[in-house]
Amino acid sequence: MFDSLSDRLGGVFDKLRGRGALKEQDVRDAMREVRIALLEADVALPVVRRFVDQVTEKAIGQSVLRSVTPGQQVVKIVNDALVEMLGGEETAELDLNAAPPVVIMMVGLQGSGKTTSTAKIARLLREKQGKKVLMASLDVNRPAAQEQLRVLGEQVGVATLPIIAGQQPTEIATRAMQSAKLQAVDVLMLDTAGRLHVDQQLMDEMKAVAAIATPRETLLVVDSLTGQDAVNVAQSFSGEVDLTGVVLTRMDGDARGGAALSMRAVTGKPIKFAGTGEKMEALEVFHPSRVANRILGMGDIVSIVEKAAEAVKIEDAEALAKRMEQGKFDMNDLRMQLGQMQKMGGLGALAGMMPGMKKAKAAMAASGMDDRVLLRMDAIIGSMTQKERVNPALLNAKRKIRVANGSGTQVQDVNKLLKMHQEMSKAMKQIKKMGGLKGLASMFGKGGLDAAMPGLGGPGGMGGLGGGAGLPGLGAGGPDLSKFLKK
Repeated sequence: MFDSLSDRLGGVFDKLRGRGALKEQDVRDAMREVRIALLEADVALPVVRRFVDQVTEKAIGQSVLRSVTPGQQVVKIVNDALVEMLGGEETAELDLNAAPPVVIMMVGLQGSGKTTSTAKIARLLREKQGKKVLMASLDVNRPAAQEQLRVLGEQVGVATLPIIAGQQPTEIATRAMQSAKLQAVDVLMLDTAGRLHVDQQLMDEMKAVAAIATPRETLLVVDSLTGQDAVNVAQSFSGEVDLTGVVLTRMDGDARGGAALSMRAVTGKPIKFAGTGEKMEALEVFHPSRVANRILGMGDIVSIVEKAAEAVKIEDAEALAKRMEQGKFDMNDLRMQLGQMQKMGGLGALAGMMPGMKKAKAAMAASGMDDRVLLRMDAIIGSMTQKERVNPALLNAKRKIRVANGSGTQVQDVNKLLKMHQEMSKAMKQIKKMGGLKGLASMFGKGGLDAAMPGLGGPGGMGGLGGGAGLPGLGAGGPDLSKFLKK
């Protein structure tokens, strides 16, 4: 979503970083470009003005202009201001500190993704917090809305209130409260009806439901693809209903991102969740600092680690670590790695979270490399016999033709995969020569990534990630990296 904004800001800051000293006019010129970039990203004008004035005031101070790295200082000021615009350092979490059943009421316009978001949040509460959740659809206007929630409930393993035809929203809300108390439910989620536009009937209905259920959380679901109109909708709702937070859907889309950047500043309500896809697990808790880092191309290592923790089984990781220590790496190991990458969101999602990986992501797009590549690789490995997976050297020309035919690919694709495996196998043996993971960790500690893997640093490599500059905590003086690598 933030790709175009990120590219524009990246160009502005590259110019600042390239200068040894900065004048006040340099900063003002850069801030003018930042203003244009934010407006083109569809950020609300009052928000842009406040943001640019705040950053300019701090950036033209003598302590910044006379510092050793003024360009980096300006980037840090912009980063801090972005974090504040998005909601501050603290992550806004759901307030479930009340006598059960705690009621969460979902509100918003029709088509914004309320029903899907309801099921996603219910799944999150059940799986991450161990809550017993009941969902109830109060939407009697949209055809099959209640049936849709029931089907989604079955998908995520969450109970839904039985459907009784002809009941009005207030009657359904009363029945849902009674049912939740009888079943000793921890959280009751009410999916209210939407309209094509904000009207008095919609507001009256929500107020009537709120009077019966007294929700602890009232979450407004808005579609981020609607741009500034999403902000207008949020203002309309916040004026009528006591909102406690916002859920932004379709954050994986190609919109310009202005709604996300404007929402907190305009409404004063925190963004609590971001929908990042159609799948039920495609919902993220909104972390302002992480989103700001992604926008400025600094990456989001914490989210990658969290995704890895969810996707990677401990026993698989430990088995692979032992094989790495021994310098072993066969096709079965490669297949397991490919599967884990798919679970973590695929190549594009991971590249977008890596520090300084914007250029790599652009190169991937230009070469036509996408997540289908992972599926093709998996198909090729699946067409090999067990002996061939353990010992790829067995694959002669005749066997390669058989594998290519079995996986629906070309022999060239099989050769590419074998070459990739050889390179990874060499890397594993190199790690063994360095003294295994502990040896690699000590090299990280002494000189960062450039010392541990010289080929990646310097011109054309991954310069900027070494020495802990790009990855806080991975350089000298950071935490014990041997534990991190072992995990």
